[in-house]
Amino acid sequence: MRILLLFFGFIPYFLSAQYFSAPPLLAPYTSNAPEILSKAATLIDANTGALLYSKNSYEEIPPASLTKLMTMHIAMNEIDAGRASWDEIVPVTVQSWARSQPPRSSLMFLAPGQIVTLRELLLGMAIPSGNDAAVAVALRFAPTMEDFASNMTSEARRLGLKVTRFTEASGISEYNMTTAEEFAFFCRQYIKLHPQALIEFHSVKEFSYPMAANVSQAYKNNPQTITQENRNNLLKTFPGVDGLKTGYIDESGYNIALTAERNQTRFILVTMGADNGRNRDNDGMRLLTWAFDNFKTIRPEKDDIERPRLWKGRADYVELKLAGTPDFTSPFDRANTLVFKYLIQEPLIAPLKQDTAVGYLVISDEYGELNRVPLFTAREYEKGNIFKRIWHSILLLFKKQRT
Repeated sequence: MRILLLFFGFIPYFLSAQYFSAPPLLAPYTSNAPEILSKAATLIDANTGALLYSKNSYEEIPPASLTKLMTMHIAMNEIDAGRASWDEIVPVTVQSWARSQPPRSSLMFLAPGQIVTLRELLLGMAIPSGNDAAVAVALRFAPTMEDFASNMTSEARRLGLKVTRFTEASGISEYNMTTAEEFAFFCRQYIKLHPQALIEFHSVKEFSYPMAANVSQAYKNNPQTITQENRNNLLKTFPGVDGLKTGYIDESGYNIALTAERNQTRFILVTMGADNGRNRDNDGMRLLTWAFDNFKTIRPEKDDIERPRLWKGRADYVELKLAGTPDFTSPFDRANTLVFKYLIQEPLIAPLKQDTAVGYLVISDEYGELNRVPLFTAREYEKGNIFKRIWHSILLLFKKQRT
């Protein structure tokens, strides 16, 4: 049974194993969501976290080669921390040779004596989904595959994933595990943390390896280069798709983590458990088409925030700040003209601590409310002198009587 959930933003993952909730605004627009053949799916707005579609989103399924996104994430974290570099040479050990990988592995075709950079290995994971590349990266950052897999699971916990766990870095094992919802949540964080990865890795359509620079002098005139296309077919067939990763093992079926952007709206879609690659691609195209036809991201421009009056304080007005971004997901036919209204819990009386909740910024269009963002005090406000407090008490008394 398909469950449709919707959300502005995300809530923390607690005991309920739920990242997303459903406000009423988008609910009337979900009745025409397409049926899909994949076993599980989660579709979200990448910017706001709004959950637009969910099917069996909590079912535990091996991620297959979607696992490589976590491997890449850890490698890029190490680069960002200065403990590794894009163009460093990574040892090609016997464990990472192509011929050392399990049968039916996808490969970058690493071989003895090759010279390969960390950047090339990440390309080898992102495009041809090389299991050998994943092994080489794992052993660059940990002494054993078991140690690296433990680091992957620890990183999943640090990011807030409760079910996702790993036993190796390539995705070949059926004992790696995730859910469609958790992996979509991870993909959202991955894109925020590594936005350059979409351009430099996941949207690249083909990969050629080894090149002359990768082989010893004896093979430079004929390095036996193999060119492989990106396993994500929707890069070529669906406008706006620029990532992320496909995956398949027998135990999971055909999985895909997709992201696409059009007109400043980006969606993330994870589908898992399709019977074949064609159904996987069709499910992705149908859900993304539906999402772009029905929803859009709104980024309200609101630089100046109203300053309400402060009573009995040293200051006369209260500086306010928004609790997070005012961005929200809207039905496609709404939010063409925005109206802003402040709902303040007046009167605001000193003393007030910093980060005190005082009301909302309500965003509406001609049909009604679209979003409301909590307002907090930007700093602490102390009491005024005795004379000011007495005078304001008198004014407030008359104000109360008039209302």
